Formats: sequence, structure tokens, C-alpha cells
Amino acid sequence: MTLYGVGLGPGESDLVTVRGKRVLEDADVVYSPGRLSKSVVTDHIPERRIGDLDFPMTRDPEELRTAWRDAASEVAPRARDGDAAFVTLGDPNVYSTFGHLRRTLDAFHPEVDVETVPGVSAVSAFTTALGVEVDAGAGLALREASQGKSPTGPDRMVLFKVTDAPATHEGLVDDGYDVTYGRRLFMEQGDTTVTSDPEEIAERDYYTLAYAERAGLQKDRPTAFEDARGDEVAGDD
Repeated sequence: MTLYGVGLGPGESDLVTVRGKRVLEDADVVYSPGRLSKSVVTDHIPERRIGDLDFPMTRDPEELRTAWRDAASEVAPRARDGDAAFVTLGDPNVYSTFGHLRRTLDAFHPEVDVETVPGVSAVSAFTTALGVEVDAGAGLALREASQGKSPTGPDRMVLFKVTDAPATHEGLVDDGYDVTYGRRLFMEQGDTTVTSDPEEIAERDYYTLAYAERAGLQKDRPTAFEDARGDEVAGDD
């Protein structure tokens, strides 16, 4: 049978895809790695069908490897004998805990079939909330900015895990970026915040993103009005 990695989207239960909802309803057991993802899942299936997996909040590599092996050992028998799901906020393949589980299953339980059901990613939620248009042909880099990091280089970046916004902001501004922050966007849990002032979100929160764009970046965006004027002028010639 199969383990499904299901993306729940940014956190509002009605942003789960139709396919994701169907997999959740059909799975024998649905594993949730945390309380926020669990709160979304319980809007779609009874809590008694949800299995909890314990992942420590640590950067110790050996402790993390042990936790993922334990999780794989719990999930593998259920996925061999039936269908199981592992849920994650956002998309399972974008800055997600699901990748660790999938790789561990591949290494220790290769007999388990794994499929991914994509979800609305934090990037999509972020650009929508801020009204940021990523034009065709425009580059957009994804970076992690935990613990005050300020990655630089690309003209446009979406930064995940901005846990120290003032420190990150200082580095980005010094390198010539305009920055906007979004916290808990399209999430039912907590207050949504969109701001250009890092002091408003100085308190640590894992679910904070930033959009950084080079100040003065030139954008060539043709409009219907401009196209019409161009046709009119060409006709006069």
C-alpha cells in the first residue's frame, strides 16, 4: 500500500486541495508532526484517526536521525498493510519535515511506496497576501533566514523562518534591499501581520517570512493601455 505526504497549505483548512482532502478521508491513519497541522486535519477527519509523531526541537544531528528512524518504524507497518498519510503545512517538498521521513523510509523501509500530494506553499500564500507579482522570466530565490541570518545576492528573495526580524532586516537593508514581512499568513492559528517594520515582529515566531527586493529594481511590465497606444502610433505611421 502507500504512504501519502499531504500538503495542507498555509494553515486555513479550506485551502487544503480536493485531492488532499480525499486522501485524508480515505487513509487508515493520518500522522501529524505538530499541533498546528493537527488543528487543520481535525477539520476534515475525526481526531481518533490521527497519529502523533514526536520530533524534538533540536539541531543535534544524531538526535534528529534517531527521531526520524523511530518515526519511520512507526509509519512503515501501517503503510505496508494499508494507506497512511503524513501531513505538513505548505507543500511536502518545500522546506518541509516530510523530506526527512521520505529519505529515512527509502533507506530503512524501501518496500514502502510513497506518493506526494502537493499543497499551497508558503511562497504562494506570501505573494498573494503582499500582492507581489512574480513576472514571467523573473528570478525568485528561496532562502532560510533563521537566527538573524541575512542571505543576499539575488534581486528577489522569499526568506523562510525569519526568527530574528530586526537582525535579518539590518543585514538586508545594508546590502540594498527593500523588505516586507509576513507572519502567519492564511493561518487560522495566531494573528496575521504584514509589515515593513521589523520591530513589529521582533518576537520570535517560526511562521514568519520576508520578501526582499533590490531597491530601485527596474520592472518592464507592459500593460494593455501601453500596447494599445503602441498599436495606435504604429497605425498613424
